[in-house]
Amino acid sequence: MAGIIASATCLVSGPLLIPFLRRLKFGQHIRTDGPKGHLQKAGTPTMGGIMFFLSLTLGTLLVRGLTTEIAIMLLVTLGFGIIGFLDDFIKVVMKRPLGLKAREKLLGQIILAGLLAYAAMVNLGRGTEVLIPGTALSFSLSWLYIPFAIFVVVSASNAVNLTDGLDGLAAGVTLFSALAYLLITEAWGLVDLSVFSGALVGTCLGFLFFNIHPARVFMGDTGSLALGGAIGALAVVTKTELLLPLLGGIYVLETLSVIIQVISFRLTGKRVFRMSPLHHHFELSGWSEQSVVLVFWTGAALFASIAVAMVL
Repeated sequence: MAGIIASATCLVSGPLLIPFLRRLKFGQHIRTDGPKGHLQKAGTPTMGGIMFFLSLTLGTLLVRGLTTEIAIMLLVTLGFGIIGFLDDFIKVVMKRPLGLKAREKLLGQIILAGLLAYAAMVNLGRGTEVLIPGTALSFSLSWLYIPFAIFVVVSASNAVNLTDGLDGLAAGVTLFSALAYLLITEAWGLVDLSVFSGALVGTCLGFLFFNIHPARVFMGDTGSLALGGAIGALAVVTKTELLLPLLGGIYVLETLSVIIQVISFRLTGKRVFRMSPLHHHFELSGWSEQSVVLVFWTGAALFASIAVAMVL
């Protein structure tokens, strides 16, 4: 039911939001050094992630109400989304291509992730234990848990942001990650988190109606940081931090491609990939955008399925 409400909210709000963004000229700027086929996307409305705020909130609250767990999850997700919104606003409206300064964006993410880690430890009683996936073992990080959790959430948010580069890619990949958490939380009896995960699945599904190729709207950093914050928060609150790299394997591959590219170019002056993140490498290798997205969706489904099988 949470998923249905969230999806329906996206489907209803999209036709209202997209023309509004177009009238305000909140169009996407396309990099000239990227795949040439993307130049035709210039001017497509961005900041469509705004609809996530309403769909995820309504889908969760109308089904479960405002419990402590849900309040924490929504605050973190919306908080990351607001950071993304500010970044998009500065880029699109104030015409500053770089948006928020990297240190400003990172500071906001660290503060939110730190508050989440503290709330999970104290308010939700999750403690400092970290579960080892596929086993009954765990270990305590003691005071190191907070920086560890911050790293997990901030990494997840920025990894989803890197994945958001093709029509339907980030929303589709996150759909499978959210579905994995829906199955895990349902099996473990974590009802509040199950409802939140269901709403997240519905949000991604509803947004894909407008974002599938050819996209009528982009989520922007508003959406990608919010989705990443939600996935990272689910990892922390469910104590599956070490499972997340497998569950979100596509995010990891996208991030690694950027890291490898930067290190290789700085040390040798040569690039390993035609372009990073990884999805652009395949595009420049001759794959169609739809083919890249379909393959990455398939990979996301496989990674999520393996992760679920390990813990259930």
